[in-house]
Amino acid sequence: MNAYRYKESGLDNVYIEGVNLVEDDAGEECVTIPNINGLHMAIAHGIVDKRSAITGPELRFLRTEMGLTQAQLAAMVHREPLAVSRWERNEIEIDSNAEAIIRLAAIDALKLPREAGVREIAGWCVPSAETAPLRIDGSDPSNYKVAA
Repeated sequence: MNAYRYKESGLDNVYIEGVNLVEDDAGEECVTIPNINGLHMAIAHGIVDKRSAITGPELRFLRTEMGLTQAQLAAMVHREPLAVSRWERNEIEIDSNAEAIIRLAAIDALKLPREAGVREIAGWCVPSAETAPLRIDGSDPSNYKVAA
């Protein structure tokens, strides 16, 4: 059992712990990930629950999981679609008020557990120098969760 770096999510910082790596017919190491929807919900939960500002790729991940276009997300937070595009490309920092609304919208839209109040969530929307790894417990693929 190893930690697998799940780049297929579009995020460089997601690791699934407890997955079994196997060899394919060509002898290459590979991994089979059952319950992709459950995995993506665990990743979304980890993003909305992190104690620092979300990154552009994390914002893109949440937006697509919510099934929103950039224009729809922009309308939700009263910004221009270009702002969302620039946030997603890390060209400019995400406005902290908009980020708090996006986190709450993701919790609502994706039916994620809400473990903090609005004031606490708003306090997490502070830029950080580095992006911490997001570790997902994959030992039970029917119940992925953020690793402790």
